[in-house]
Amino acid sequence: MDDRHMQIGEVAARTELSLRTIRHYEETGLVAPSARSRGGFRLYTETDVARLMVIRRMKPLGFTLDQMRDLLGATDRLDAAGDLDEGEREALMNRVREYEQAATEQMDKLRIQLARAEDFAATLRARLQQEVPTTHP
Repeated sequence: MDDRHMQIGEVAARTELSLRTIRHYEETGLVAPSARSRGGFRLYTETDVARLMVIRRMKPLGFTLDQMRDLLGATDRLDAAGDLDEGEREALMNRVREYEQAATEQMDKLRIQLARAEDFAATLRARLQQEVPTTHP
């Protein structure tokens, strides 16, 4: 990965997260800046951006901060695979699998909600088209 450091403003623009949200995720231990500038500014790497993107994708699916932390912890351990025994590796993979299944289930629920919303909007459009303006002589 690229070792180039970015300030929080660039990270916010790339992730479409607010500065406040990124700082909140830092305070809750989900992400930490890889470095600080001489002036004390937070500095992030591509790895940090990728981590924030995982969080950003989990949030609208209803995952809690604890669940985000759990998944990120599992993927961090898998990425540092050098010291994992086969049992731990399999347990971590099972955790990741569980999150993938939960995400798929949530997507299915969202698809149903979207279909219902589309039906509702179509019903309203049809209703509006029925209303023919009356002309007065």
